[in-house]
Amino acid sequence: MSKKSSVKINLAASWAAHLVALLVGVVLMPFVLHTLGDASYGTWIFINSIAGYSGLLYLGFGQTVCRYVSRYHARQEWGLLNEVVSVVLGVYLCMGTVAVAAAALLAWLAPSLHVWSGQSLIEIRLVILMLGLNVALGMTGSVFGGVLMGIQRFEIHRAVNIVAGLLRLVLTVAFLRAECGLLILSSIFLGLTILENGGHLLFAFQKVPTLSIKLKHFRLSALRKYLSFSAFSCLDLLAYQVIEVSDTVIIGLVYGAKATVPYYIAFRLCRFITKPVLQIGYVFMPRAGELHAGMEQHKLNQLVIKGFGFAFLLIMGFFIGAAFFGRHLLETWIGSGYESSFLLLLVLLGTQTIATPVEVLRSVLFGMGRVRVPALLYVVEAAANIALTLVLIGPFGLMGVALGTAIPVLVVEAFLLMPYALRQLGLEPGQLIRRALAPQLLPLVALWGYSFLVQSLVPLEAAWIPLLAISAGGGIVLGIAWLGGNWLRRNLEPQRLLQRKYS
Repeated sequence: MSKKSSVKINLAASWAAHLVALLVGVVLMPFVLHTLGDASYGTWIFINSIAGYSGLLYLGFGQTVCRYVSRYHARQEWGLLNEVVSVVLGVYLCMGTVAVAAAALLAWLAPSLHVWSGQSLIEIRLVILMLGLNVALGMTGSVFGGVLMGIQRFEIHRAVNIVAGLLRLVLTVAFLRAECGLLILSSIFLGLTILENGGHLLFAFQKVPTLSIKLKHFRLSALRKYLSFSAFSCLDLLAYQVIEVSDTVIIGLVYGAKATVPYYIAFRLCRFITKPVLQIGYVFMPRAGELHAGMEQHKLNQLVIKGFGFAFLLIMGFFIGAAFFGRHLLETWIGSGYESSFLLLLVLLGTQTIATPVEVLRSVLFGMGRVRVPALLYVVEAAANIALTLVLIGPFGLMGVALGTAIPVLVVEAFLLMPYALRQLGLEPGQLIRRALAPQLLPLVALWGYSFLVQSLVPLEAAWIPLLAISAGGGIVLGIAWLGGNWLRRNLEPQRLLQRKYS
């Protein structure tokens, strides 16, 4: 199988997994919300947001596994491959212990941390403990998922995720009830974490027969070597976790857990939309590392241009659809009473029209080993996020939280990270505009025209069938315009015209 075909298969597998995750999330979120009620669901969001800070314990080693396993597997350096896996697993066992201990402390302090209105304190404490155990098991098991991604077997990794996602849907619908609902949810999460990471472990050993986890592979010299890469990767992860969870934590502390629900609906829908597009960067990272190691700069730049342009096309297409039909989608999906989520969605999703394509550049830089500057810039973005959110939440409420997230993203990603990445790749901004962005304008204009006509001529109701039909039509219009634009560019190139003239 060629490397080009491998990238396509990996991308297709990632999209399939996230399509399933999207469908599961779309079904489960309103079901869980209406089963538990706003108060209990807000409590679940608040606890999970606090638990989200446990991602800091990964210390950036997740990307270390992927990057170094990719390199050592390609060179068949099995001793070094076993070394990096054993070192990271040892670190994660220690960090998992820290996570369980922190969960126990938080469970003990629960009465003084928050006012758990209408919630059983015993249930809250058990939920916190189970989420801590879930973090510990997920952390250690993620090493083997990193091995599968490092050897570019995304289809196996994503297939396990698909099975776990479908089981989560079935188990939640079958067993969730309002009474002890939070405990049931945390039990389902824990059980599926064990199943999912167990699957990754089995397949990692199957696909890498030389894989060995032994104490002799864990050496302090090796730990120091991998820390040199993971230190800045850790900063990047730190910033990501702060950006992901701080908004709902701040809202919960200022206005109470229930107030997080409208914002979380918009945030969650934004994540549903962007995650499949972000897979472009995740899949490109190990491939970029290979091309950079082989000094194939031309191929690397081609990969970047294609990935950046395609990410821009998809995220802008989603934004156009959300701008025209987002209100109807939210009402169909969640129900009435959450109208404020629409404007929040537009602000959050609008920032992703820049951040998501730039994430392709960030992933390529990490694949090349350029982690220092992107990580530091991400820390700046996270710090500005918290500062602006705290300043703007008072006068502007939930919209102030959204703006506090959006402004740092736009400034840092567009005006700092993107120019740096282009310099590292030897690309001019004009090249990126001509070769990555300009070809997407025709299909996006076609999609905008289609959406405008549908909104003007078709009376819309809060129902899934018309929304799905409109979405399918928009996808067809976008696809046909994109293929047509590519055909025109290929056939109107000066070289092609000269060949035809003299043939």
